[in-house]
Amino acid sequence: MSLILPRALRLLLLSAALPLASISAQAANWPTDTVRLVVPYAPGGTTDVLSRKVADLLQKEIGTVVVENRPGAGSTMATGQLARGGRGSDHTILMASPGHTIGPVIYKKLPYEPVKDFRFIRNVIEIPNVMVVPADSPYKSVEDFVEAAKTKEMTFSSSGIGSSIHMSGELFKTMTGTKMTHVPFRGSGEALPALLGGDVDVSFENMPTVLSHIKSGKLRALAVTSAEPSPYLPGVEPLSKLGADLGLGDFVTTAWFGLIADESLPNEAVQTLQGALENVMEDQSFRDFVAQIGGETATHEGDEFRDYVAQDVERWQDVAGQAELQ
Repeated sequence: MSLILPRALRLLLLSAALPLASISAQAANWPTDTVRLVVPYAPGGTTDVLSRKVADLLQKEIGTVVVENRPGAGSTMATGQLARGGRGSDHTILMASPGHTIGPVIYKKLPYEPVKDFRFIRNVIEIPNVMVVPADSPYKSVEDFVEAAKTKEMTFSSSGIGSSIHMSGELFKTMTGTKMTHVPFRGSGEALPALLGGDVDVSFENMPTVLSHIKSGKLRALAVTSAEPSPYLPGVEPLSKLGADLGLGDFVTTAWFGLIADESLPNEAVQTLQGALENVMEDQSFRDFVAQIGGETATHEGDEFRDYVAQDVERWQDVAGQAELQ
């Protein structure tokens, strides 16, 4: 027995389905507008340089991509704007880094949750930080620096409160029992001149920011913060090895950089971005770029990336607790 719906009811059901069909079509054809890639730091640092390289190559895959710098509060300002969604959020992505997982540990009243409020598209690269001092610094080794910092107050710079650079310094300070004052800037682009000029004693900067200056002799690398030596800095050992007798045997921090979006971003858009990013990361110019800045390509995407970020939140909670920043 067939059921014949009245014409008025059929028209009503059809009209209700049209908006859903339109939304589905738009998502399938994503992007339908310019994509904005937000950098939550000032121009000149690792996040900015990486984002511009990714945007340049991503344009070949999905169309126009523009980079917008929105610095402030250790990346939490731009991240909060992303989490609020609103107009244009379906075409906005953000280059997240450890600031995304550190910020909620330090700032207790943020308007977002670092994991549940976002779509995690793909982790792009991972890099170590480097303990660096100005070229004319009297400190030639980690041991020299720690010995001096136990008797006089040192200063260390960072790209902002809540960055992996800041937290690396706080962890170093806590584990060695040294006297160190944090000097935050609005990004590594602003922090670097202070370090080069000797206005601060030390930094635990992202490798891409300082690698060329180390090679040119303008900065001296005392150690890397990864568990293993970096092939890009031969002869520079990890802090965990060099500082084993100084209380630094468990010191390991690295920085990750990956694309996230507001939780409302459609699945089709996420899949489009993931496919496009796979092509970007296989591009030889991108591989050359990653090697040039001393990084390694990452492998996490989607749920794996989300789980990776969740673990990072727990990790930095432990560090913040040790540094008494909570």
